[in-house]
Amino acid sequence: QLQLVESGGGLVQPGGSLKLSCAASGFTLDYYAIGWFRQAPGKEREGVSCLGRSGGSTNYVDSVKGRFTISRDNAKNTVYLQMNSLKPEDTAVYYCAALPGPRVCYLNPSPYDYWGQGTQVTVSS
Repeated sequence: QLQLVESGGGLVQPGGSLKLSCAASGFTLDYYAIGWFRQAPGKEREGVSCLGRSGGSTNYVDSVKGRFTISRDNAKNTVYLQMNSLKPEDTAVYYCAALPGPRVCYLNPSPYDYWGQGTQVTVSS
């Protein structure tokens, strides 16, 4: 059974950092494009960052460029999202998603086949 599990969310003060993890079971993440998405209450799901298959392209939404970094650890079958200089507007439920095949990746959630359950990130003083 293909499964993605996010972890690492929590409450952090503005300017702080969190590192989210997306661990896969039942499939090899390196063969998939991976996206990180977030959804705040009353808002649509937004693409935050993505990483193509096997060292392919990376992409970030403008609002997180220079603050967030996506990476992959193939030995742990896990993708990470390092989030620095967090702002209150980063508050949302964060999801990871997987799409088999492409070396390019997409910040549009529509193409992704597999989704995790989400992890809450709250940035507040």
